[in-house]
Order: sequence, then structure tokens, then C-alpha cells
Amino acid sequence: MRAFLICLALFFASPVFAQTADLDAQTSLSAIYGSTTDMAKISVTVENGVATLSGDIPNADIAAKAVEIAQNRDGIVYVQDQLDRALVGENNVGNALGGLEKDVREITRALPLIGLALFVFFFMWWVGNIVSRRKALWGRIATNPFLGELLSQTVRVLFIVGGLIIALNLLGAQSLIATILGGAGVVGIALGFAVRDTLENYLASIMLSLRQPFRAGDHVLIGEREGKVMRLTSRATILMTMDGNHLRIPNSAVFKAVILNYTTNSERRFNFQLGVDAADDPVAAMKTGLDVMRGHDFVLDDPAPSASISEVGDSNIVINFFGWVDQTQASFGKARSLSIRSVKDALEDQGFSLPEPIYRVKLDNMSGTQLHLKRSGETKTPAKRQPTELDEDTAPDTSIDSKVEAELDAAGETNLLDTNRPVE
Repeated sequence: MRAFLICLALFFASPVFAQTADLDAQTSLSAIYGSTTDMAKISVTVENGVATLSGDIPNADIAAKAVEIAQNRDGIVYVQDQLDRALVGENNVGNALGGLEKDVREITRALPLIGLALFVFFFMWWVGNIVSRRKALWGRIATNPFLGELLSQTVRVLFIVGGLIIALNLLGAQSLIATILGGAGVVGIALGFAVRDTLENYLASIMLSLRQPFRAGDHVLIGEREGKVMRLTSRATILMTMDGNHLRIPNSAVFKAVILNYTTNSERRFNFQLGVDAADDPVAAMKTGLDVMRGHDFVLDDPAPSASISEVGDSNIVINFFGWVDQTQASFGKARSLSIRSVKDALEDQGFSLPEPIYRVKLDNMSGTQLHLKRSGETKTPAKRQPTELDEDTAPDTSIDSKVEAELDAAGETNLLDTNRPVE
């Protein structure tokens, strides 16, 4: 009987308890929302554990937060979201203005530090420019103007980068420094592949300025290109060809090419070949030619001229004659030309036959035709040549040299060739 009465009392008391729980949850949520600025306009009704939220809310984020608070409240089994989300509201404007005001205050407080950072950066920039312009200092440190300029620019960049790092450290932007350096490394690798040929040419310029393989005015053969050196720049080697034309060769090609310098050693050997009849004495022919060559003032006595038999053909013997000239006193081309002519004339004067090409002619059905044939052993005596003023004119040709000197004296690109350094 007692249990029945207790159950009957609980049956009639449960609605009262449920209403009390809904009222407590509604009161609690209203108090929570009312204590905030963003959720003060939210209205809450709770019935049978179902909370209904209504009213204006500044944005979706705050609405989601209000729903989450209601769901976590004891006694709430479901939340109905009937909030009106406003894209622009008083709270949004207020928050934006408040954030802007906060940023302005922070920037104002940081102005002295920003000014100090800018001062340090520009001061380091200014010091770098001053140091890089000390041409006399870099001229004493570096071996040539090109390296001096390279060192000065490197020091200038180091000062600028150092100033930037110090300024960012003062501002507390250490993470930005790592980002900048990492990005610079990636960009440097990409640029390295993009300008590979340019970098190769630049490095070749550095190596050539260090090696000094020639001087301004030297007569050189670079690969298949011949001429007089005018200047070495940071990009190319400029020659004046023997025809008087400018020739610009990229330094990367010069560095990898075979270079023949005709000027480094003033003594140069020339050679030529002459053939005598197979029946003649080749030793006597060599002696005759050497005697003539020794008689020329432009042929050096030390090293002495020489001769050798090159080959023996079917109808002739080919003799090689060698002679040395001092290129500062005689033109190589003129000396060789005059030697060939004088040796040829001497051999003919001494009765040596210089073979001519032999042709075989077959004549058929030539009755009635008279042929005038030279008898065997009959030779034609060459006409005696009269000496001229060109016979001993072996003065060096300075026309190209004068053009090169005129170009060097004229204002132009910096010449990286240093006359104070030895030639490799």
C-alpha cells in the first residue's frame, strides 16, 4: 500500500520537476548570454528540454558558439537555432574599430623601435657604399681591377644584408629572416640554371684576369681566330683582325680555346719548300740555299738557318729550308717571302733545275702536222731579274699596331689586362 502511494505521488510531481528544470536551464542560459557583449541580444526559451535560441547575432561564428553553450547545458536535449545572423552589425563595426585602434596603439608604441631598425639598415647601407668606393684599398688587395671591383661589390652586398638582418632582429622578426634566406637560396638555384651561360662567361672572365694569357697588342691565334689583342673586358676578349676589323670573342670560349701567342717569344721560325731535279745533288742545293739565307741581315745567326730533305718524288727532290727572324726587327711574312725568292734565284743561277709539271700527250692521225719538240737536255735559261728596293725591305708592318694603340688610348671599356703581371 505504501509503495502504491509513493508511485502515485511521483506521478503527479514529475511535471512540476520538469518545469522547474526547464526554468533553471532557461535562466542559466539567459544569464550566460547576457553577461557577454556578442550574445546579449539572444532570447532563450526552454520547454521539455528543448532550447529555442532567437534574436540577432553579429556573425555565424558567434551563433555557433551560442548553440554549443546551450548543448553543453545540463537538462538540454535539443537546441533549435532560430538566430538571425547579421553580416554587418554594431558589434562588427565596433570590433573592427576596436581592432584598428589596438593596431594603431601598437604601431605607435613600436615607432621608436621601427625608426631604430630603419636607421640601422640605412646606416649599414651607407657604410657599405663608402667602403666599396675605396678603390685604392681594393686595388692593393686585389691583383687586377676586375677582382677589385668584384670584391668591393661583394662587401657592399654583405653590409646591406647584415643591416637587414640586424633591423629584423630589432623588430623581433627572426622567423622572417629564415624565410627570406630560404627563399633567396631557392631563387638563387633557379637563377643559376637560368643564367648558366652568363655565369660561365663571368667565371671565365675572372680566371682570364688571373691567368693573363696575353697582353694588349699581342698577336694571338685563339682557336681559329687570329688578330691583335685590344682589351679584355668582363664579358669578352676584343681582337683587331689582320684585316683591321673588330672581333669580340666571349671569354668562356677564350678560356676553353687553344691560344697561340706569336708575340711572347720575339724569335720565330719560318720554313718553305723548294724542289730540285732528281738528277741534281740535293746537298749542293741545300748549301747554296743556306749560303743565301745567311747573307740576309734579317735571318738570325743564332739559331742558324737549316735545311733538310723532305721527300724524294718520281722526278724531283723536295727540300725544306728553315730560318729564324726577330719579329721586333723584321716582318715575319716579308722575311719568308724574300727568302723564298732569293733561294729560288740562287738555285737557278747555279744550274739547278726546278722541275715543272710533266704532261703526257697522245696524238693520233696527225699527218701533215709539224711538231716542235724540245730536245732532251735542252733547258730554257731564265731571264735575270733586276734587284729592287723590295729585296731587303723586311721592316715590321706597324699599321695594325697603330690602330690597336689608337683604340687603347680612346675612352672605352675597362681593360682587365695588367701589364705588371707575367704572361702565362
